[in-house]
Amino acid sequence: MKKIVTFIIILASISCNQKVEQTEISSEKASEKTNDKKFEMYEMSEMSLLMEQMYVDNERLKERIKKGDTIGEFPNHFLKIHEAVMTDDKENDAFFKEQAANFIKAQRLIYEDPKNAKQHFNDGVDACLKCHQVKCGGPIPKIKKLYIE
Repeated sequence: MKKIVTFIIILASISCNQKVEQTEISSEKASEKTNDKKFEMYEMSEMSLLMEQMYVDNERLKERIKKGDTIGEFPNHFLKIHEAVMTDDKENDAFFKEQAANFIKAQRLIYEDPKNAKQHFNDGVDACLKCHQVKCGGPIPKIKKLYIE
């Protein structure tokens, strides 16, 4: 009986050692694969950074319009929309330029005609959406949140 128990223990330990060795080999192969792939950080283009800033500025403007606060002055950095470097330069075509001009026009009207700021603001959001529906659809849900009801 002792021989059988001893045999089972030896067999179990051999089996466990093989599993540990296989696990170590598998994890070494996995780490080699991960080492082959280099981590690359996504870097936003000038246009992406500008659009993020314009979004934040418009969130604040939306709140001021809703509360009836003073609007302030047109943020001149919005004009960089015409010259900011895009992720893909091919996207800076006639359609984009037209939509950018529509956006700037609507934004300027907010500050020039504060009595109709809500309408001008929503027109600016429309210009963003029209462009993003053609160019880059990712931020559309976020942009729609800017509308003033």
